Order: sequence, then C-alpha cells, then structure tokens
Amino acid sequence: MTKLQLITKGLVKDNPTFVLVLGMCPTLATTTSAINGLSMGLATLFVLFLSNMAISAIAPAVPDKVHIPVYIVVIATFVTLLQFLMQAYVPGIYNTLGLFIPLIVVNCIILGRAEAFAARNGVIDSACDGLGVGLGFTASLTIIGMIREILGSGSIFGWKFISGDGMLAFVMAPGAFLVLGYLMVLFNKYLKK
Repeated sequence: MTKLQLITKGLVKDNPTFVLVLGMCPTLATTTSAINGLSMGLATLFVLFLSNMAISAIAPAVPDKVHIPVYIVVIATFVTLLQFLMQAYVPGIYNTLGLFIPLIVVNCIILGRAEAFAARNGVIDSACDGLGVGLGFTASLTIIGMIREILGSGSIFGWKFISGDGMLAFVMAPGAFLVLGYLMVLFNKYLKK
C-alpha cells in the first residue's frame, strides 16, 4: 500500500467518525460550532500523528505485558505538550474545549490506531496512517460543527449570515445526534456505491 493510499484510507474507508464510529464523546460534545469541531480535530490529529510515530519506533522494544501502559504514557506526553501549546498560543480555544483536551489520552481512536497499526508497522507508514485518520476525524468534526452552527445559530465559523435565531435543538445534544446520524447514513451510502 502506498503512502497516499494509507492517508486516503483514513479519510474515507477507515474514517473514525462515520465508518468506525470511534471518538463519539468529543464528536457529540465539541461540535456545537465549526471552529470547535476544527480545533478538536486538529488537536486529535496532532496527538495521533506524533504518538503513532513514537509508538511505532519503540514498539519492538516494549514487552507485551506492559505495552498498553507504555502507549498510554506516550500518548499522555503528547497531550500534555498539546495542552501547554494551546494554553500559550490559543487560550480561548483551549478554554472552550476544556476537559475534552485531556480526554484525548483515552480517546479510542488514538489507542486503537496505536494498537492496530503503529505497533505493527514502520514509522513512516504509521505517520501516514495517523495523518489520514486524523484528517478524517478533523473533516468529520468540522462538517458536523458547520451543519450544527448553520442550523442552530445561522452562522458559520462565527460569521452570522442569517438574521434571527436558529433552531436551538441543533446547538444542543439532540441536534448532535441528528446531524451525526444523517451524515453517517449519507457517508456509508456513498461508500457502498
């Protein structure tokens, strides 16, 4: 499999949100707006990309009995680095995403890719896999956030283009489930063509 195929596989065939149905907690909770979805996706991409490379490099030296705790420590290190960077350079987004940044440590997308791919493949292939899956997650969160923001408040990326109030349900939890459900149906219908 070529490097480009690894990346596009994570975008479409192994899309964590619409196909694998992983990472639902941040997907439903942080996509109240397009900027929140994009920010959470990019944060996850950062950790996934770097942790995949690091885990791929150290996997041969890690004994089977302790590989999960070691992977979690590696992932937690990159999440801590991400927290420091976000607090320093984008404190507003960091405060908006709040608890969901530290929860990246236990995000099943990150640990799942570490276990299923990075531990069994080379560093470059693992980087491509992390990039593809991370971009797929970022795209799906951004799309969900855009739809919820347009329908819920009549704006996109904070730019208000519809006067008046939107449909409040789309800013709340029921809207997240509705948008996610319909997008999953459309995405999977597209894949079956």
